[in-house]
Amino acid sequence: MQTLELPKVAASSALTDTTIHRRKTRPVPVGDILIGGGHPVVVQSMINEDTLDIDGSVAAIRRLHEIGCEIVRVTVPSLAHAKALAEIKAKLIHTYQPVPLVADVHHNGMKIALEVAKHVDKVRINPGLYVFEKPKTDRQEYTASEFADIGDRIRETLEPLVISLRDQNKAMRIGVNHGSLAERMLFTYGDTPEGMVESALEFIRICESLNYYNLVISLKASRVPVMLTAYRLMVKRMDELGMDYPLHLGVTEAGDGEYGRIKSTAGIGTLLAAGIGDTIRVSLTEAPEKEIPVCYSILQALGLRKTMVEYVACPSCGRTLFNLENVLDKVREATKHLTGLDIAVMGCIVNGPGEMADADYGYVGKQAGFIALYRGREEIKRVPQDKGVEELIALIKADGRWVEPER
Repeated sequence: MQTLELPKVAASSALTDTTIHRRKTRPVPVGDILIGGGHPVVVQSMINEDTLDIDGSVAAIRRLHEIGCEIVRVTVPSLAHAKALAEIKAKLIHTYQPVPLVADVHHNGMKIALEVAKHVDKVRINPGLYVFEKPKTDRQEYTASEFADIGDRIRETLEPLVISLRDQNKAMRIGVNHGSLAERMLFTYGDTPEGMVESALEFIRICESLNYYNLVISLKASRVPVMLTAYRLMVKRMDELGMDYPLHLGVTEAGDGEYGRIKSTAGIGTLLAAGIGDTIRVSLTEAPEKEIPVCYSILQALGLRKTMVEYVACPSCGRTLFNLENVLDKVREATKHLTGLDIAVMGCIVNGPGEMADADYGYVGKQAGFIALYRGREEIKRVPQDKGVEELIALIKADGRWVEPER
């Protein structure tokens, strides 16, 4: 019998490297936070309060910041709202602490943007709405001169804001939305990621012509495939043009509940896993505070931030020697305040030690009525099942890795 000898394949380092290699970008300051430049991916959200409500806005910003939101965005639809930002910023400093703030400026926003630029750390503009283009239902084409004329109007309107931000060393986000592309971009490129990218590039070129580079770019869409294509194309075009601006990731109008979280994770997580993205916002139709845990969960799952306990748990099967769901809840409740630990809860000995090999501590059902506690790969002791959580805490304390939860 002839023996078939299979060819030996050398393991490729590209296939075995589990590290996410992030795209190199320039650092952009937003208050005391740096976006890009190899700094940790920054978490953002946006308050729902009317910016004219000074006390309500301050309280909302503080709530977000206290749970880990590093940059907070507020809407600025009028000049009065822009001026209110001065009071909001002052009150934050007086009653709490400085918080990096972003102002969201939309329609015909030159005067608004110039005012609010005095009071915030970053201004977000939407290229599709910054200069209003009245649609013509009977339009057959956009001539080169028409295209250029509108470009000149955009430059004229944008230039004072760029100079103001440049001279203050503040940041701008060029935030393109798929659902609000300008009329001539829609007419020229269609409702496509190409139109989104060209819209961003037009504004980037104006900024660069004025020696302003504190830019962050976003290309959001409510449909994940469109969002993914737009960001990937933006990276390709920036690489071709020698641009290294950081990217703000998000799936806009993702909705609420489980599906909103899944959509956001599918879009944001896919790009982050490819090394694309420097700051993120999960947009949910819920209280803004609900967005922050999703952001950190995405970053933790990808190994980009370590802000909470990582729980490894098997899905349970007929071999499981205890109620895995209940026990996991008890372990989580007792240890969730700890930062940076990996804790495994495994229902049986078959997969337990192998699957939890990278965990700091393991809680394994090895025999009926008893729990085996592990430190890394080493079994430390076996304890009665009803003492399992208590003994796990004692082990963590003995290693000097326990902190008391805040009351």
